Amino acid sequence: MELFHGNIIYSKNREKLSEWKDSYLAVEGGVVEGIYPCLPEKYASLPVTDFGEDLIIPAFSDLHVHAPQYPQRGIEMDLLLHDWLHQYTFPLERRYEDPEFAHAAYDAFLDDMVEHGTMHAVIFGTIHREATGYLIERMERMGLHGLVGKVNMDMDSPDYLCETTEDSLRETELFLEQYQGNHTAKPILTPRFAPTCTWPLLKGLGELGRKYQVGVQTHLVESLWEAAQAKKLYPECGCDTGIYEQAGLLGNGPAVGAHYIFAEEEDTRIMKKYGVYAVQCPDSTNNILAGIMRTGALADEGVRLGLGSDIAGASNLGIYSQIARSVQLSKYKVFYEPEGNRIVSLAQAFYMGTKEGGALFGNVGSLEPGYSFDALVIGGIADHFHKLSPVQLLERFCYLGETKHIRARYLAGKKLGTG
Repeated sequence: MELFHGNIIYSKNREKLSEWKDSYLAVEGGVVEGIYPCLPEKYASLPVTDFGEDLIIPAFSDLHVHAPQYPQRGIEMDLLLHDWLHQYTFPLERRYEDPEFAHAAYDAFLDDMVEHGTMHAVIFGTIHREATGYLIERMERMGLHGLVGKVNMDMDSPDYLCETTEDSLRETELFLEQYQGNHTAKPILTPRFAPTCTWPLLKGLGELGRKYQVGVQTHLVESLWEAAQAKKLYPECGCDTGIYEQAGLLGNGPAVGAHYIFAEEEDTRIMKKYGVYAVQCPDSTNNILAGIMRTGALADEGVRLGLGSDIAGASNLGIYSQIARSVQLSKYKVFYEPEGNRIVSLAQAFYMGTKEGGALFGNVGSLEPGYSFDALVIGGIADHFHKLSPVQLLERFCYLGETKHIRARYLAGKKLGTG
């Protein structure tokens, strides 16, 4: 049994934070046993790790991130999506055919992800099976929860990233076979988006999904160009999300649709039917200027939601920053499109980045009894002359926080060697 003391915060539900001031948290076998305002007599003789007035919060979940784009973060942001991909991002992804480059980049990416307090992530690789294999293997060794995909693209892509349909399906099946038995970092099907995938490829991936009972991640109605192009290519499917339903890619495992900005009613009906996560990537929205997700309205309509850093559309891996940006963008949405939209609160955005997103991986993302003790200790953001509540300090961290404010990191009860 391990005991921790501090100000403990986690999401009680979508609308409310659970705040335990000056309390004790008990962990047994890497799992939260309970939280106590006063230390129980049965634990009185045990040592306590005392974090004083620092916050103890759940580790974050990033539901959409491009690991190979990590070297591009914070640069080359002067174009809109289609041109940005073809001029900058695709040439970078080509470099992952070189194992030495891939290993160095993925090592740096994962170390920085943990440094930013993210212990669970849904990750795009590239078309290169060996490089993506290294990424998922290292995540598994680190004990990080992940859904990692070898990307599929067989049309409307540069020659150096355009697979044949047969090669794409064969390499994907080899990837699934090799890593389906992983414990924490598991494979997921990853058609990049409909405009880069032929119908035989999508159907073939649907068959692999059913065969291996594995889910899918992709980009959904991300931009006006992508939404229109998807309907132009597959008009019989009715909407972007309908393409994946008719290809048999939904209902086989976890499903994640990144961005989900220009959705139609039919898209949302299908998302709810299969429990697909819609992932908001606020900083990417600012940089690529695709549009603003109807986050509050989608939550009210019963769509499952998460947050994504979407490196390199965004500039850093901090999901805490995306929590703040989600609140900010909801105000823009309400100001310019008040009909049917509402402001997202800190509690709601924090829920997306912890408990709701974490549910994709099992019992992670909360500090309730029975949840894995995947946690962060946050400090160094208070003013000595002005007292703030724990919830106010959490909000300040989301808006102003840096990795230096994460004073300790725990994964399944084990303290990590960063910070």
